[in-house]
Amino acid sequence: MSSDLQNCSFEDIGNKIRNSSRILILSHVRPDGDAIGSQIALGSSLEEIGKEVFLMNEDGCPSNLSFLKGSDKVITPAGNKIEADLCLVLDTANYERIGLGCSSIVEGIENVINIDHHITNEMYGDLYYVDPSSPATAQIIFEFLSDQKLPINPTSRDAVFIGLSTDTGGFRYPATTARSFEVAADLLKLGADCGELSSMVYERYSFKRIELLRELLANLKITSNGKVASWVLSMEIKNRLSLRPEDSENLTDVIRGIDTVQVAVFFEELKCNDIRISMRSKNVNLADVSKICGNFGGGGHPLAAGAKVEGDVLGVEGDVLNYIDRLIS
Repeated sequence: MSSDLQNCSFEDIGNKIRNSSRILILSHVRPDGDAIGSQIALGSSLEEIGKEVFLMNEDGCPSNLSFLKGSDKVITPAGNKIEADLCLVLDTANYERIGLGCSSIVEGIENVINIDHHITNEMYGDLYYVDPSSPATAQIIFEFLSDQKLPINPTSRDAVFIGLSTDTGGFRYPATTARSFEVAADLLKLGADCGELSSMVYERYSFKRIELLRELLANLKITSNGKVASWVLSMEIKNRLSLRPEDSENLTDVIRGIDTVQVAVFFEELKCNDIRISMRSKNVNLADVSKICGNFGGGGHPLAAGAKVEGDVLGVEGDVLNYIDRLIS
């Protein structure tokens, strides 16, 4: 699935939506706050104008985002047969990242629109709108709804806030723009409760997450003369603690905070001999992690990226750390 078209306009997307009645909205596997927030925000708005909307994610909505109104509408492809005349794929740089189950459903849909903010987006779809200058897909969704004069109801409002807040690290990451603060201010004017929403997403961890942090700190490695910090999440730990994917979300930021560290790397053993790599950088001039992860078949943002590599975790760990060391030495 690919397109020779240039970046489309909000009006192009709006026209497709207005001419559709049953709309499927997807996001990437292992969804984060921006993925789920963008889905809920757009879906709730389109429902209000009379569209039949289906929100779907290969892994469903993570429990740490279940407080969002509308999160219960995010279904998995398992056992669900959806017939739609339009599919919107949000916050997903590579089409394959919607997952096999979602892919099988999209095959029967004639029109696919790709809306994203990743610089590594593959520009798939019949139409695409990709804005790497936006720190979050949720910010693009807000701009789209505003531009097309579509409703921003309380459900959409709160979902946009969570998507924007989480993908900017609470408005701390360098990708945060002046416009991001303006959008946040507009959301507060619409009634978003900044304190309550922030508390729900940043101050409500499961005890398993703390147990996991203790385990990871025990195998923390500092390499490249203190510039690189890394740790490994093994299948043994995951099974012993009965972890969910959201229990390890954003833990890489903990070790990136070490004063000498410029790059933080999180290796996670998956089933089928795959290793998930999550990487964060403090200094894009020293280490552009989207390019580093691209070397291992992944991608993302210059300061936050990831990849999935087949192999033994110790071998993958050694290859990645050696590559980073050569790069930044």
